[in-house]
Amino acid sequence: MAEFSLDLSEQQRDLRDWVHGFAAGTVRPVAGEWDQREETPWPVIAEAAKIGLYGFEFLASTWSDPTGLSVCLASEELFWGDAGIGLSIMGTGLAVAAIYGTGTQEQLLEWVPPCFGDADEPAVAAFCSTEPEAGSDVGAIRTRAVYQQATDEWVLTGQKAFATNGGIAAVHVVTASVDPELGSRGQAAFVVPPGTPGLIAGRKLRKLGLRASHTADVFLDQVRVPGRCLLGGREALDERLARARSGQPAAAQAAMRTFELSRPTVGAQAIGIARAAYEYALEYANGRVQFGRPIIENQAIAFALADLRTEIDAARLLVWRASWMGRNNRPFDAGEASMSKLKAGEVAVRVTEKAVQVLGGAGYVTDHPVERWYRDAKIYTIFEGTSEIQRLVIARAISGHPIR
Repeated sequence: MAEFSLDLSEQQRDLRDWVHGFAAGTVRPVAGEWDQREETPWPVIAEAAKIGLYGFEFLASTWSDPTGLSVCLASEELFWGDAGIGLSIMGTGLAVAAIYGTGTQEQLLEWVPPCFGDADEPAVAAFCSTEPEAGSDVGAIRTRAVYQQATDEWVLTGQKAFATNGGIAAVHVVTASVDPELGSRGQAAFVVPPGTPGLIAGRKLRKLGLRASHTADVFLDQVRVPGRCLLGGREALDERLARARSGQPAAAQAAMRTFELSRPTVGAQAIGIARAAYEYALEYANGRVQFGRPIIENQAIAFALADLRTEIDAARLLVWRASWMGRNNRPFDAGEASMSKLKAGEVAVRVTEKAVQVLGGAGYVTDHPVERWYRDAKIYTIFEGTSEIQRLVIARAISGHPIR
């Protein structure tokens, strides 16, 4: 008889506790400083690399977990520490997910290590998909990739927007249209190696939240990359384009495949922020005395915190299910990956907003971190697919209709 259990293994518990220790001892003490500076926290990234928390081996170890939970456990704990610093450390994972999801084994071995650099000189990577006129509408991507057979090179031209680590990354993974007439089915992903001429960084964007994470536009001016930088290879691309042109079903295009794989991890990040805010509000409510008693004894406060805990736990279960499904190649027939990201993102916004309310005026000032968590949480209903797009994916999956 098959045994069902939600108990974590000893290895998973050790991982969770180890990352939590780093988040509590190294990340949280400097989180406010880096949020105010709005700069990439290279010293923290270097420390993470030094202890083995940032790098190819760490990512391979967490992704090798057959339950799919290790990467979610690490993400939740790190983002419990701070979301801006957390994304500076974990943002490279999105580019790696693109290489893993659409690349060959040889490409994985060639390009993933440079994404991280090494412990002495860590690097970051960027996944560049969004454009000024192509956010949720991934099929509207205008960046073009043209193959030049004489030199076996691809020439990339276009602009990418809101790229995490854009311009400061060692490796950029760029989605581009190979055949614009096919829309999203005519797209492919390319690795732009370190130091490639023509890749130009735009200005660093100033943001509401996640301020320690670098976000910028990236311009591609006749960027030439070797033929081997096409993720998946030329033969696989030609076969996919041929199926699309003949009207046959085709595999998910590069950007959407990457987002599908990453959604549970992004959901785990949101849960980390929500949990941080909930725990802080709970502790505050136990210590704050009004009218002669702790405010936690007021039913309005106690019930609100009970709801927050319930919502966090429900979101985590959706994230764990989707992560397990993705790791074990189970199809998301009901949009389970989108469910996990949708629920976790909206829970993070709801929990952090309520945490500010529980603290009252104290929650509105920077003396307490809940205002930062409130700012950080909002992006989780926007990036990696807005809440509206997640609902669209789920609705299409459960209805079988092309809902618009």
